Amino acid sequence: MKTIIVPLDLSDESLNGLNLAMMMATKTGANILLVHVIGKNTGDYYEQMEKENQLAQTKFESILRKYKEKVNLNFTLSYIIKEGKIFKEIADLADKHEDALTVLSTHGVSGFEELFIGGNAYKITSHSRNPVITVRRSKIPSNIDNIVLPLDMTFQTREKVPYTVELAKKFGSKIHLLTIRLSNLKSIEKKLHQYADQVASYLVTHKIPYIVEHLHGGNLTDLTLDYSRSIGADMISIMTEQEKSASNLLLGNFAHQMINKAYFPVLSFPNYHLRVNAEDIWTLGAFNP
Repeated sequence: MKTIIVPLDLSDESLNGLNLAMMMATKTGANILLVHVIGKNTGDYYEQMEKENQLAQTKFESILRKYKEKVNLNFTLSYIIKEGKIFKEIADLADKHEDALTVLSTHGVSGFEELFIGGNAYKITSHSRNPVITVRRSKIPSNIDNIVLPLDMTFQTREKVPYTVELAKKFGSKIHLLTIRLSNLKSIEKKLHQYADQVASYLVTHKIPYIVEHLHGGNLTDLTLDYSRSIGADMISIMTEQEKSASNLLLGNFAHQMINKAYFPVLSFPNYHLRVNAEDIWTLGAFNP
């Protein structure tokens, strides 16, 4: 993690994402880049754009003064103002930075709630090859001590493991491997247990403390969230989209509900080519289909 992209809609609510980014940057040294996107409107477009641009600059300068006075920064804190479609500009900006992570609040007064609670939540991750953390009115943790990592039957759900492991190393986190299933079929239960064992082997190799839990019930999102609350989770690591299959339990709908309901940060991944150092992803039999 070298750069943390933080979209802001200039409301106080959207600063929750910045607060989480500040905590992470303080511990990792990653640089923070704030971004505000001015949407294209009809009518007095240029006049509105100039007015919003000046407002954004004033707000950003105030934020920079406030946060630079607050802590002794071991990273850079800067901003950029873009014009266009929010999801595209944010995703493109993240793609231009090596090893970038986007952190944003899903609540704000000028559109971010609609953006993320609606179907556009997946547009950012589908346009970006970088992970995204969403924060929904949650208390920002002082450290990421506990990460919940739910698993299903697909390979895609395990692509998030190497990145999550690197994050756990930086924060000294414990990973909670969680298999969740709707089916009563013993074959599915057995396969999920095998996958959990494979991931556990990977965690042992990387010296990450972990615990394994197997849950079975009717609402996979609620199962995951109830467990996460019970252990005081600081983050959940999920895939945003996956290939459709009969055995896939964590389809896009799961991610959609998770972002909607979770009151702690959700780390979401696109399902292709994560930019992580995963040269040993195939070792020890881990992640074999």
